[in-house]
Amino acid sequence: MKKLFSLALALSIGAAVFAQEKKDATLNIVPLPQQVQIKNGTFKINANTKIAFDSEEDKKVATLFQDFLKSNYSLNLSLVKSASSNTIYFSSKNAKSTNAEAYELNISSDRATISGKAAGLFYGMQSLIQLLPVDKKASIEIQQASIQDEPRFAYRGLHLDVGRHFFPVEFVKKYIDILASYKLNTFHWHLTDDQGWRIEIKSHPKLTQIGGYRKQTLLGNYKTDGDYDNTPYGGFYTQDQIKEVVAYAKAKYVTVIPEIEMPGHALAALSAYPELGCGDKPGPYTAAQTWGVFDDVFCAGKEETFKLLEDVIDEVIPLFPSEYIHIGGDECPKTKWKTCPFCQKRIKDNNLKDEHELQSYFIQRMEKYINSKGKRIIGWDEILEGGLAPNATVMSWRGDQGAIDAANQGHDVIITANSYGLYFDHKQGPDQNREPLSIGGLSTLSKVYSSDPMPSKIAENNKKHVLGVQANIWTEYIGSSNKVEFTVLPRVLALSEIAWTQPEKKNWKNFSEQRAANQLAKLDQTNTF
Repeated sequence: MKKLFSLALALSIGAAVFAQEKKDATLNIVPLPQQVQIKNGTFKINANTKIAFDSEEDKKVATLFQDFLKSNYSLNLSLVKSASSNTIYFSSKNAKSTNAEAYELNISSDRATISGKAAGLFYGMQSLIQLLPVDKKASIEIQQASIQDEPRFAYRGLHLDVGRHFFPVEFVKKYIDILASYKLNTFHWHLTDDQGWRIEIKSHPKLTQIGGYRKQTLLGNYKTDGDYDNTPYGGFYTQDQIKEVVAYAKAKYVTVIPEIEMPGHALAALSAYPELGCGDKPGPYTAAQTWGVFDDVFCAGKEETFKLLEDVIDEVIPLFPSEYIHIGGDECPKTKWKTCPFCQKRIKDNNLKDEHELQSYFIQRMEKYINSKGKRIIGWDEILEGGLAPNATVMSWRGDQGAIDAANQGHDVIITANSYGLYFDHKQGPDQNREPLSIGGLSTLSKVYSSDPMPSKIAENNKKHVLGVQANIWTEYIGSSNKVEFTVLPRVLALSEIAWTQPEKKNWKNFSEQRAANQLAKLDQTNTF
């Protein structure tokens, strides 16, 4: 990992910048807080320092900070329920803002006080952690300061595709740690795709028994190479493991949103239940062994398709407290639908114009079912085609036109477009020959940082529908946890800042030469979160 991390660092910021000393008086916090007042002097943390808290909810965050100091600085500080001198104090009773994620951090000569509601205390703790010294053997002195902070956007997300390549639970937890460290609050878990079905569904066990595995995997670029590794590949998460991850994320104030792809990207599911493909005698199918978009999708004309997907939703919903279920909706070729008697009958019986309206029928039917269970859907921006489902939230990935159209129609949107640099599986430096094989594209640190996820063509009264921003990691060419970390770092730092900080406060020079460089120095030293 060290080698890949150093490469990412050099590509994105540059080794010379990484070595520079502090340039100005800004505190080394990412994302940049909304208001900072730096004062004279420091607060020293030593073996006699206590960690105080108000409520049992506050104690949860205080305990996280206690654990961090113990594991990273070999300090085992006591927890107490009343603040005094030489104290780090977590206080919800002194919260002033109505924003649940807002916090204040006041550091004086003898005390550091974090005020806010539960999530705010957690984010204040993250800011305090970032102020700790890079050298973990040095005395711990923190700059005296006063910070008032709250996020720009309510939705601040990072996605991980585990369909193309599977990642173990322990790494998924580490990934959640990365999000939480930089005040991202949503983990979009892409659990199904053509190459693998990764979530246990007890009513339909073949989804993982068969659909969770593929015979082999393509080596090299899927457009130019034709060699395979001749090695079976697969894996899936049990429902108990899903619960474990969701609980872990909740403790870090991260919401997990599952994605179950439909009606396209369905080959893994069809390999398990081929009768759900188009035609009288569909299949046989196998989970995809290469990348791309495939013509074989769920048959929209068969009731059995909806029965299986409703059964899946019935098992998914209890596992995820999130108000949202992501149902994909992207890259669904209509080739098989055009010649399928079942799909054509569905079009005729429902007075639909064409296959695009058939996809809209599919999405709206699933939305109605999911809404009846008390949840809302998110879909990629293709769900706009043929008519948008009434209560759907659009995840705009093909530029920002989908976001503009949806928001101006009164629908909530999330910006996640590759034109904003938000596809982290794209290469991140101008010298792309130095990087591992990727799907292509270029998403530099500066491109991510310069993005403003508020399209100007959205009417002023509809900008409230922009919930926030997310970066995506598709894993066609990312087969190891080390490579995932390489794609995330350091671009997640820029993502966190465009998601949290007001755009007029951003400063690329300060970010790249000081604050991000300081964060990366810590990561380079420890290689842990």
